[in-house]
Amino acid sequence: MFIGFVVFGGFLLLWRRWLMWPHALAALWGAAVSLGGWVCPLTPLENHLRAQAGLAGYQGGFIEHYLLPVIYPDGLTRDVQIALGVAVIVCNVFVYGWVLSRRRA
Repeated sequence: MFIGFVVFGGFLLLWRRWLMWPHALAALWGAAVSLGGWVCPLTPLENHLRAQAGLAGYQGGFIEHYLLPVIYPDGLTRDVQIALGVAVIVCNVFVYGWVLSRRRA
């Protein structure tokens, strides 16, 4: 859900302008994680809680573990990760420009 909000949340500004700051922060975080090659901070917490429950943890991040097999073929390369980060920025700059130009009109 968060990933959907990061990528497409700018369109919500057409109906709920108050979402501009929460979405801008989420989009910046999503782009930074993707461009920086970081692991979501919730992944270590999840692995810790799994270990506390006697379950096995996993390598990599939440997205790689749960979502990549569903949305990406044969794994995520660094080039794809950078492209996704850039796409998030470009898409949201376009949407914000469109929303702000409609607001002025």
